Amino acid sequence: MAKLTLTTFVSLDGVMQAPGGPDEDTTGGFAYGGWVAPFADGDMGVFMNEVFDRSGAFLLGRRTYDIFAAYWPRVTDPLDPIASRLNTLPKHVVSTTLTDPAWENTTVVPGDVPARIARLKEETAEGELQIHGSGVLAQSLMPHGLIDEINLLVYPVHLGSGRRLLPDGGQPRAFELTDLRSTGSGISIHTYRPAGRARFGTVGDM
Repeated sequence: MAKLTLTTFVSLDGVMQAPGGPDEDTTGGFAYGGWVAPFADGDMGVFMNEVFDRSGAFLLGRRTYDIFAAYWPRVTDPLDPIASRLNTLPKHVVSTTLTDPAWENTTVVPGDVPARIARLKEETAEGELQIHGSGVLAQSLMPHGLIDEINLLVYPVHLGSGRRLLPDGGQPRAFELTDLRSTGSGISIHTYRPAGRARFGTVGDM
């Protein structure tokens, strides 16, 4: 059974909306798209290549799928470590409106999403089943305990508005830090795995 991992970019205040470009996602009047670019460096590239090297299939929300599908099929270099995997490995997009995806090796996941994702994990024989971005999808899967690992790339910028990965609400949960590194431009890369419900107490009594 494959491990389901989530890799996402967030600002210091937890915003994950439109990291890649100014016009990527202006939903809600978001005016700060492209906030990753000033910090993208070789260290970030090395880490992302490592992530994609572990991929066996991809699970994407509709918005992220549309963004990826508009760009990556045009990157045809077979040696590109990201494009070569995105363009050839299975892609599963969660959507109730997409019916005829044009990107090769794409299937649509409708209906009872948690149950279908659990089956996808079992059916992915090699590598990780990877979520990239796709905040709404990630938020829907977290309460069901389906995400096994989170790679959180935290950028040294405060945006003040935008869609957040972890909105208010939901059950408190704990996570265990399994890896930590930083890049020359100041990106802090945290890898976490779920560690059950959050615990509470008084400092000094534990």
